[in-house]
Amino acid sequence: MVGYDPTSYSDPTEAKVENIDIKWKVDFNKKTLQGSVDLKFEVFKDKLQSVVLDSKDLAITRVSDGSTDLKFNIGEKHASFGSPLEIQLAGPVNSGSNFVLHIEYETSPGATALQWLDPKQTAGKKYPYMFSQCQAIHARSILPCQDSPSAKAPYSAQITVSDPLVALMSALSCGSETSVDESGAKWMTYKFQQKVPMPSYLIAIVVGLLESREIGPRSKVWSEKEFVDKAAAEFSETESMLAAGEELGGPYVWGRYDLLVLPPSFPYGGMENPCLTFVTPTLLAGDKSLANVVAHEIAHSWTGNLVTNHTWEDFWLNEGHTVFLERKIVSKLFGEQTRHFQASNGLGSLKSAIDHFGSDHPFTNLVIKLNNVDPDDAFSSIPYEKGHTLLFHLETLLGGPTEFEPFLRSYIDKFKFKSVTTAQWKQHLYEFFENKRPVLDSLDWNAWFNSPGMPPVIPQYDQTLAMECTSLADKWAKASSDDFASFKSDDVTKLTSWQKIEFLSQLLQKEPLTSSHVTAMDALYKFSDEGNAEIKFRWNRLGIRAKCESAIEPALKMALEQGRMKFTRPLFRDLGAWEKSRDQAVEGFLANKPFMHSTTASHIEKDLKLV
Repeated sequence: MVGYDPTSYSDPTEAKVENIDIKWKVDFNKKTLQGSVDLKFEVFKDKLQSVVLDSKDLAITRVSDGSTDLKFNIGEKHASFGSPLEIQLAGPVNSGSNFVLHIEYETSPGATALQWLDPKQTAGKKYPYMFSQCQAIHARSILPCQDSPSAKAPYSAQITVSDPLVALMSALSCGSETSVDESGAKWMTYKFQQKVPMPSYLIAIVVGLLESREIGPRSKVWSEKEFVDKAAAEFSETESMLAAGEELGGPYVWGRYDLLVLPPSFPYGGMENPCLTFVTPTLLAGDKSLANVVAHEIAHSWTGNLVTNHTWEDFWLNEGHTVFLERKIVSKLFGEQTRHFQASNGLGSLKSAIDHFGSDHPFTNLVIKLNNVDPDDAFSSIPYEKGHTLLFHLETLLGGPTEFEPFLRSYIDKFKFKSVTTAQWKQHLYEFFENKRPVLDSLDWNAWFNSPGMPPVIPQYDQTLAMECTSLADKWAKASSDDFASFKSDDVTKLTSWQKIEFLSQLLQKEPLTSSHVTAMDALYKFSDEGNAEIKFRWNRLGIRAKCESAIEPALKMALEQGRMKFTRPLFRDLGAWEKSRDQAVEGFLANKPFMHSTTASHIEKDLKLV
């Protein structure tokens, strides 16, 4: 292992990539990207004779420095980290110098960053579709690079695709050109420029039959035409969220904030790719109730994209700050009680994640260790919610929002365009609150950073919006069949979508209900007819936990019809744990595995204990 990032072979302290220039032709028949990348390096070590890059299953045919072909060696492959690509330079290069490596290659059809969809897997059914997901360490499967968040660089790209497909990237569009090959086939070459330095995991590409709609002065929403108008209506508040983010984090430096609604197999709720946030279609609830995910991805424009965790061991710096900023944005739009309500709700998902790993598991620490560990295996809501809890607790201790929001802005200003460690974050906190050092010293920092399980302190969140949810959940949990008549359909009609989600979340944290409870509840509240994915997800889990056989089919259907891991993995775990549904779950997974994102499929195999 070279360098200081345990998930990377590269060492940016010797020579760091300072610009990336990509040229790809997208081949849907072979399911590969074919082309080259030019990497411009800045050297920090005298007499540098070789460079090591991260790579994974790349078919490299030539490496040169522009004038001389260079020798290279691809090392032994690690299942998660891929292979070190060592390139011998033509001669020693001294500190302060620059050089360029030109690398010609082709990706593997099994590149873990890419998912290739056949036409039948798209909404339009006529053209194929491809999208990337490089976080955490999958960029190395589409280009040789320094695949560590500690290394940030701008990039440019030229992407050639067959007409009428459209290519988009996590960068600003610089136009397109048309060409015709010898066979008469028409090709489009799209050009992109990302001038802001960013880590490799934020390189993103999508190719499909895409359309767009304007939703703001600096925003469009993109998707297949079948979803584009619904998406435009759902995300119409994007500009308001951007403006609220700028109030807290400073100027938005990325130029555009476009949204791409992906096909259902996308494994996450959203991915904060600069200039082009990827989101799941499960957010299209029809009432904008799930648009807070967009607020989260917008917040990443400052915390994560502009200021980035140094390695994945400090992932909480990205996600804890982003959840904190997201809820600040929500507060500006919907009120402080809503912020407290969502923060309180987050404790439920935090507890569930800790229960999944086990309260003593090191992955439940805020700062984790990833020696020989794939960051995907450690991924959960813990860095999100445990990190947010620390920041909320600090805000309370240090004088409230008027005192803490200026710290958040100073943190962004100090570390923008850079990567930061937990130690650097803590040092800046102490420097900013120099006059409150005794307050900071009163915290048990080791318990916050390095102890497993729930946070050492839980803030006192305002429970105004949660009280109705709690009261109704407690009433159902205590009810016998004789009490069912006391419930009315308007118990939930007066609740917001967020409150319905919390009501079901609280029931999931209690002892499982009986099948008769679930049947009676659905007769009154019609949860089985819900279009809101967050509600439907919790309702399906509640039914499986209650051993309600009628819940098996809808739960399995939801687990298979979309690939968002937040939904799919718990549903498969629940279905796999019940003897009456396990065989169906395994059979359904194996039949659909070829159509799933590779990250999703590998996790579900482990969840179902098939590997």
